[in-house]
Amino acid sequence: MSTGTINVQTENIFPIIKKFLYSDHEIFVRELVSNAVDATKKLQALSAMGETTGDFSNLFISIQLDKEAKTLIISDRGIGMTEDEVEKYIAQVAFSGAEEFVEKYKDKSDAVNGIIGHFGLGFYSAFMVAAKVEIVTKSYKDDSTAVSWTCDGSPTYNIVPAEKVDRGTDIILHIAEDSLEFLEDARIEGILEKYCKFLPVPIHFGTHEIDVVPAEKDEEGKETKPAEKETVPTIINNPTPAWTKKPADLTDDDYQKFYRELYPMNFESPLFWIHLNVDYPFNLTGILFFPKIKKTFETQKDKIQLYSNQVFVTDAVGEIVPDFLTLLRGVIDSPDIPLNVSRSYLQSDGNVKKISSHITKKVADKLEELFKKDRPDFESKWEDIRIFVQYGMLSDDKFYDKAKKFALLKNVDGKCFTMDDYKAHIAPSQTNTSQKVIHLYTNNVEEQHSFIETAKSRGYDVLVMDSMIDAHFINFVEPKLENVSFVRVDSDTIDKLIKKEEPMPSLLSEKEQEALKKVVESVIGDEKFSVNLESLSPTDPPMLITRPEFMRRMKDMSALGGGGGMNMFGTMPDMHNLVVNTNHPLVSKVISEKNEQTQKELLKQACDLALLAQGLLKGEELTKFIKRSVELI
Repeated sequence: MSTGTINVQTENIFPIIKKFLYSDHEIFVRELVSNAVDATKKLQALSAMGETTGDFSNLFISIQLDKEAKTLIISDRGIGMTEDEVEKYIAQVAFSGAEEFVEKYKDKSDAVNGIIGHFGLGFYSAFMVAAKVEIVTKSYKDDSTAVSWTCDGSPTYNIVPAEKVDRGTDIILHIAEDSLEFLEDARIEGILEKYCKFLPVPIHFGTHEIDVVPAEKDEEGKETKPAEKETVPTIINNPTPAWTKKPADLTDDDYQKFYRELYPMNFESPLFWIHLNVDYPFNLTGILFFPKIKKTFETQKDKIQLYSNQVFVTDAVGEIVPDFLTLLRGVIDSPDIPLNVSRSYLQSDGNVKKISSHITKKVADKLEELFKKDRPDFESKWEDIRIFVQYGMLSDDKFYDKAKKFALLKNVDGKCFTMDDYKAHIAPSQTNTSQKVIHLYTNNVEEQHSFIETAKSRGYDVLVMDSMIDAHFINFVEPKLENVSFVRVDSDTIDKLIKKEEPMPSLLSEKEQEALKKVVESVIGDEKFSVNLESLSPTDPPMLITRPEFMRRMKDMSALGGGGGMNMFGTMPDMHNLVVNTNHPLVSKVISEKNEQTQKELLKQACDLALLAQGLLKGEELTKFIKRSVELI
């Protein structure tokens, strides 16, 4: 028997560990199980290098709860420890046995791949929930004897000989009174599901029955003899998840199954996926899935999960991948990312920046490949990934440079174009725009149907831009596209665009126009409307409601969180233009009408029709319009 003092710099190390080591005490399960995985992988590595022999085919980790004894036991059949190694690795806080092992065998890197490491304080996380911790361990080395190490949370520990037949280590936690929740099966199962779901060594927790001899049945299917059953351990993890395999060894069905394994509550299948596999200049594996992304940003419930050697680290991957990639789902696994790190360290780590850039490039390359390989299929998925692509173009210049080759514009007829394709498509209708390429667009096909039809009748094409990100996207790409302007189909410039190539003279004299404007303004009586008289085609509506393009853009940007002075636009009332078509027969009729009351009623009716077309006629005014319409009929 020997007694010693743990080699730390302060007598208060255990209160510090209990309170500050990890913000979430459940992490102790991850740390201890990961250490058990390390011990197992070390044994496999030594066997592969010929350093030891034996049957290592049945290696697993087991977790057992005993509510009466208030113990939680984590056992492995790995490398084990001698008494000297216990003194060295356990009694010196923050000395990592995994790191020393990797350093010793660094020239044989293939054999040591998969050793998690980074666990300087991992074992001591046990004291966050345990009043006392025991270690019973036996080394794999020949002629080794088992030892038991015990510590009750003070700097003093005891080491005594122990009885243990097999190699490996048992960590026995005597759970403290304030942590009895960790004696509940459901609690431990939930933690294992969260952190250890894909660890590379089978983990046994609980048991279940299997049929070893099937039940016997008669000709009618009735059971004549029950099945013989056997109770076996339940393996709660998948040691070989899809991302650890080669893409060539996986089918589409394998990827779909893995997606459902990651997100069992998500019933929609992914559109496609990217299998990451990098070994230089850093190690990175993983699979990123493209889900259907709705037009509105929703809270991301099924996030990308970050692993280190199959140990779950976090699903807050904002520093690992660019913000727009967090719209995707899946797994990233890299041993080059430290397992326990602060967010600020991640932001300053060189590997993290390289990983982020590489993932962005891989995603852009995959999208371009899909576009070139099967454009019709890509177009069929465009609405489901449009937000993602546009967000990426807004967020990352390198992604923009690649995405402009496959980013699509879709018109009201459902046809898709690249930006270059679209310029060529609309070129014939651009003869009256001073050589500026005008992209007409709508954000609501149903509400703006009359404007769309009018534009189309003049040979213009109209794009559909109806997502919440489109306002940002338009403002972003306009300066990048030489001599291009986006104009909404109901904007204050549309009335100029839809004129015939030769300006049409007004059927009204200047004096008549002056009088008409005064009457219209008196009928409208609303400071939010600016009355403009235009000589349009007699077949165009008598009145149109348009909105100043600049003001609407500023309000849209403000609504989406535009900074600086743009916020002032969000509080300003909507401004509208009332365009009066001086060549419409109704306007001529109004001018010739001698009865002033009839004249005003006709103008009011025409104005309300224009408001109705824009969804701006509501409440009392809508009621009056309906009543007036009935009377006119």
